[in-house]
Amino acid sequence: MKLASGHLSYCTNIHSGESWKDHFAALKENFPGIREQVCGNQAMGIGLRLSNSASMDIQAAEELKEFKEWLAANNAYVFTMNGFPYGNFHHAVVKDKVHAPDWTSKERVDYTIRLFNTLAKLLPEGMEGGISTSPLSYRFWFPDKDDFQNAILIATKNIIGIAEELIRIRNNTGVKMHLDIEPEPDGILESAAEFIDWFENVLIPISKQILPDRLNISPEEAELLIKEHICLCYDVCHFAIGYEAHREVIELLDSKGIRVGKIQISAALKADLPFNPELRSDIAEAFENYNEPTYLHQVVARKEDGDYLRYRDLPEALSDYTNPLVREWRAHFHVPVFIRDLGLLKSSQEDIIEVLKIQMNKPFTDHMEVETYTWEVLPDALKAPIGESIVRELNWVRELLDQDKGHE
Repeated sequence: MKLASGHLSYCTNIHSGESWKDHFAALKENFPGIREQVCGNQAMGIGLRLSNSASMDIQAAEELKEFKEWLAANNAYVFTMNGFPYGNFHHAVVKDKVHAPDWTSKERVDYTIRLFNTLAKLLPEGMEGGISTSPLSYRFWFPDKDDFQNAILIATKNIIGIAEELIRIRNNTGVKMHLDIEPEPDGILESAAEFIDWFENVLIPISKQILPDRLNISPEEAELLIKEHICLCYDVCHFAIGYEAHREVIELLDSKGIRVGKIQISAALKADLPFNPELRSDIAEAFENYNEPTYLHQVVARKEDGDYLRYRDLPEALSDYTNPLVREWRAHFHVPVFIRDLGLLKSSQEDIIEVLKIQMNKPFTDHMEVETYTWEVLPDALKAPIGESIVRELNWVRELLDQDKGHE
């Protein structure tokens, strides 16, 4: 739906299924009721997730035509896509394979171009579109320093190739779209600082070498075009896990002319770790309830000296819960955004409120997408029917965004 602060929807990676037939069936079953309960007769956007196989299925003219007719009949439109998970995202062990194939591969490039070609045909006239994607790769796949730097170089050149394609699409059709890089724990780009450093010191310089000859433009024009078509996906959960100072990050991005393509509205798990051994044990046991085998649940621990300790997955943190140097844990587990108190644990809902208040008073993007994809693996006490859960999340966000300005 279109609010004063931008388009708001939810990401359909919440629904299982890998074929377009499965994706479309889930939309038909869930979306009309969600739209009616959230915005009545108002049009509502869709944050569409297509797997690689679904992205090929929908290339068929009859499939795309049927989907466009369904969108029109259901007062719906597509304005953003999630192009991060390429393959199975439910009912399988995903873990670090969520990055595969990564941006060093032709498969990732081809998949992303297919998504953009589809999005260009679905976007309402005059509306800008975006697709979020992996932060280049998973850093621990490249333990050798030279291999790590080479992966960044190859991935960057492939992303520049995507930008080149987006520039051509815009020149030929007038449709403007952007690729939104999504930093996350243990990605090659996992923080705002790493993203900005890569953007300014790798992406821009290489673009200014490559694009002028390919597009017959100046290096200065190449930089401006890259800033239009390569953006940041601001996943609030991921930035909360990294203890990021949201206002400082958003202001820094703005000062450097780096655009935010999309806010992914999501919440992490967190808890202070007290000195009392018994209380600390109880908190570790509470985290154990979220120790499921499908997704990576990285933990970033804040130490007493202000430094950070990183664990690649929740089991590693649980085995070190008695560490006397650690004062707080934040875990990569997308919990419902409308819940703040989870017993001994808390969610990072305060981070969402802070980011959305900034957005409400001075919008820094036009795309907002609730992304809680873990409903199937949540503890039973938090589970509810999918449609009901999505409605509750969207209404919570909408109520927050509808508050009067000036009360920040």
